[in-house]
Amino acid sequence: MIILALFQNTPLILSIFSILFAQFVKVPIHFLVSKKLDWSLLTSTGGMPSSHSAAVTSLATAVGFETGLNSPTFAIAAMFAGIVMYDASGVRYQAGQHAAIINRMRNELALFFREVKHWPEKDENEKIQELKTLLGHKPSEVLTGALTGILISVIFYSVIL
Repeated sequence: MIILALFQNTPLILSIFSILFAQFVKVPIHFLVSKKLDWSLLTSTGGMPSSHSAAVTSLATAVGFETGLNSPTFAIAAMFAGIVMYDASGVRYQAGQHAAIINRMRNELALFFREVKHWPEKDENEKIQELKTLLGHKPSEVLTGALTGILISVIFYSVIL
């Protein structure tokens, strides 16, 4: 009974669809820019467009259609969307930048150890793992994700319903 109710929750379904759509679109966008096919983007964070932004703006837009733009529920969804997008383009993006610098420092330190000691003789478990650098989004990625989510909900409520 509860599971069936989830499948009838249009804002939730649109939000999940927006995540999947944004993640899928990352692959051809990356291919157009780099001429490299990277299927790992389907499950990665970061990149164009932001699936976080697509999800929360799709959710907020759908809630606005369902409850009205003057409802407290829409206010909650809109504020949630704003906070998520701010975090995606601010804190998480900066954390990714820090990780890139730390990884560069690690590589330089590894090169030093390789020349001084027998770094290549160590097994992979003994080597330092790289930090994930693609954590957040550039403002353009957040904006594109936000527009993607809004458009998905607007199209659904305008054309399908």
